[in-house]
Amino acid sequence: MAFNRRQFTQAAAALAAAGATPLVFAADTIKIGYVSPQTGPLAPFGEADKWVIDQMKTAFKDGISVGGKKYDVQIVLKDSQSNPNRAGEVANDLILKDKVALVLTAGTPETANPVSDACELNEVPCISSVVPWQPWFFGRKGDPAKGFNWTYHMFWGLEDVIANYTDGWKTLQTNKKVGGLFPNDGDGNAWGDKELGFPKPLSQMGFSLTDPGRFQNGTQDFSAQIAAFKKEGVEIVTGVVIPPDAKTFLTQARQQGFKPKVITLGKALLFPGAIEALGDLGDGLSTEVWWSPSHPFTSSLTKQSARALADAYESGAKKQWTQPIGFAHALFEVAADALSRAKSQKASDVRDAVAATSINSVVGPVKWGGAGPFKNVSKTPLVLGQWGKGKKYKYELTIVSDEAAKNIPVGGALRPMPG
Repeated sequence: MAFNRRQFTQAAAALAAAGATPLVFAADTIKIGYVSPQTGPLAPFGEADKWVIDQMKTAFKDGISVGGKKYDVQIVLKDSQSNPNRAGEVANDLILKDKVALVLTAGTPETANPVSDACELNEVPCISSVVPWQPWFFGRKGDPAKGFNWTYHMFWGLEDVIANYTDGWKTLQTNKKVGGLFPNDGDGNAWGDKELGFPKPLSQMGFSLTDPGRFQNGTQDFSAQIAAFKKEGVEIVTGVVIPPDAKTFLTQARQQGFKPKVITLGKALLFPGAIEALGDLGDGLSTEVWWSPSHPFTSSLTKQSARALADAYESGAKKQWTQPIGFAHALFEVAADALSRAKSQKASDVRDAVAATSINSVVGPVKWGGAGPFKNVSKTPLVLGQWGKGKKYKYELTIVSDEAAKNIPVGGALRPMPG
């Protein structure tokens, strides 16, 4: 006889009222924690998370079998507020108060690193993404010989972003003079690092880099950087900045008569909302593309193609697709796959299952222990995109270079900035 939840509750209440002891046979619950920036300057990275989590509630509606036992799945979302200290605090809450079996996290080093550190310290398995692997690994003082015991990461690296940016730049006529905007944060310090970041490979390829030094996020005046770029005759601007800083820089560059041929920025130019907020300054800006509807991958969990997932988001959320959708979805793909293979819900068993992951996800293949530079890193593919006036939306992103990932189709060629 099939009981639904309401009938079970009514029956239990009737038994209790009759003085009998009800038999409790509801399924146990396994909890998955998720930490991302829902508010603050990094909020665009977490914009799609609630939609993805709603999608996962449907995917997990029948529960999940772990070690031969059926569990209901509860997803607990926490907001890092774009603050590293807050990210660490909510990760500890998930581990110590909510007793989650697994933590997922995404959205720049300022969120993913402190969350990963809390999990490593408390010996709880964690899967992170949306941070280039160098600031995630080396930013956490990772030892290449040892790696980490509890924390696993899936994303591309600085070598991939450098290859994509320069592949694009080489297709245009420029003087190869590059201006760098590298803030004083986890990403900026990694991108501007003389050994790990842009300076060394750029010089090896014949580009000269003008780096005016680190600045604080939220800077209101980029006159010094613009003056340095003008003095050196810079025709290409690159860097990794938060969306408000990109708007400040681009507005002031135009006011001060600085018109580079190419502007390729990480982080700030990923999101349609940020590009729209720039008005006519948005046309021609280029950025890395980690996921798009034209990526030739399919979800192992829902069997949706990248295109179908983006379409579902646009019709459900009533917003233009955004790159983090793919990775938020893929984190849950990996979580579902690992939990279903784990011998039990014990932390060490879940961790061992995560480490043994080998799946084809909506962001590409995910496999640890061989497919990346270290045992804790699985690399995903990267291409270059450019924003232009759109048909369906004000601005749309076109893939313009796939030199680093030939299985992802291009939709056009990189063009110089207008004007």
